[in-house]
Amino acid sequence: MDKIRVQDAVGMKLCHDITKVIPGQFKGIAFRRGHVIRQEDVEELLNIGKEHIYIWEENAGEIHEDEAAIRIAKAVMGKNLSYEQPREGKTVLKSTVKGLFKVNRDMLRAINSIDKVTVSSRPDNYTVVQEDKLVGARVIPLVIEEEKINQIENICAGRGPVFEVKPYKKLKAGIMITGNEVFKGRIEDKFGPVIRKKLEYFDTEILDQIYCPDEPTQLNESIVSFIKRDADLIILTGGMSVDPDDLTPGAIKNSGARVVTYGAPVQPGNMFMMAYLNHTAILGVPGAAIYHKTTILDVVLPRIFAGEVLTKEDFVSMGEGGLCLGCETCRYPVCHFGRS
Repeated sequence: MDKIRVQDAVGMKLCHDITKVIPGQFKGIAFRRGHVIRQEDVEELLNIGKEHIYIWEENAGEIHEDEAAIRIAKAVMGKNLSYEQPREGKTVLKSTVKGLFKVNRDMLRAINSIDKVTVSSRPDNYTVVQEDKLVGARVIPLVIEEEKINQIENICAGRGPVFEVKPYKKLKAGIMITGNEVFKGRIEDKFGPVIRKKLEYFDTEILDQIYCPDEPTQLNESIVSFIKRDADLIILTGGMSVDPDDLTPGAIKNSGARVVTYGAPVQPGNMFMMAYLNHTAILGVPGAAIYHKTTILDVVLPRIFAGEVLTKEDFVSMGEGGLCLGCETCRYPVCHFGRS
């Protein structure tokens, strides 16, 4: 690039976007790349601190920030993502579907370890909808050594994309409301509406909602009935504590399911249970889900609907970011909760 005094640049083309900032009021592009500088532009450029501009000159081994941003975007993006044309040297990746955003953290660290390269994103396992902005990519200087961009492309070519969005699958779900107090009509069912509302966010076929007494045989029979109907997901509510008359964990174990975890380092939702019986995910949801707007259930459901099979290690990792602050106005998922 060639550096030119603004006063001498009339008639020349800008080789990059120029940003204007008015504190608390405006931040955006004042002059776009390719703009031909006019005499009346000189004063404005000086007012925003630009005493010199840069004219693009082709140099072997160097590429412009806009080209670099596009090449980075193409390298790091996986399925169900698209990128925007650069603005101010930065390109943004957006989701093309509703689903679960996935980040390969090791690869992201490797790319950001390359000098003068920056790629920032939303966290792993973030729930997104179509057109959500997920990733920003840019280089620091106006021009960068092409070798650095080649490095990024080689990393991604060898190890796959850094980012993708897994679309949610349509699942068949069965709901089991446990407890004698509800089964016998002593109290109104508060759990069913909560579970149904959470499932409404996804593409769910609810097979049935069954009310079960605190009786092991009936609990087991209800689980089996949903298995026979090829349920992808069975949610059992209540009866998840360590009291002797809380039978839900035992019913899940006795169904023959493989227990992934009983208890999780997440609050609210410590007494959560997850198991698999063949392909069916079985969840034991503690009573906290009635009271708290957001619990471990909100962290786990998106991963199930994205087709993931969770492991014990997944739950162990939830300890970091697993403490909900119970904010007066819940803004989940725009917060730290569930961000391990």
